[in-house]
Amino acid sequence: MPTFLTQQETLDMFFLEMRSRVLELAAGLDRLDFAHAESDPQRTASRQDQLKHAVGALLDEAPQRTQRIQLIFSDPYDAAWRTR
Repeated sequence: MPTFLTQQETLDMFFLEMRSRVLELAAGLDRLDFAHAESDPQRTASRQDQLKHAVGALLDEAPQRTQRIQLIFSDPYDAAWRTR
């Protein structure tokens, strides 16, 4: 039978790694703020929208954040993908 960690044990074990990743994300968003505009603003806006949506999902307390965020960055299913 698996043994699950308490929230405190999980924070003790993963806090520094999680903090580092949040800071890395913040640094990436800061780089976007200071970057020059792209030649394809629609593509850039779409990707920025995906990031904003994903950050919103991180803050949402609904279950399965990982799955929901993965779907934000995934292309819709195409049954004919092998024929291309």
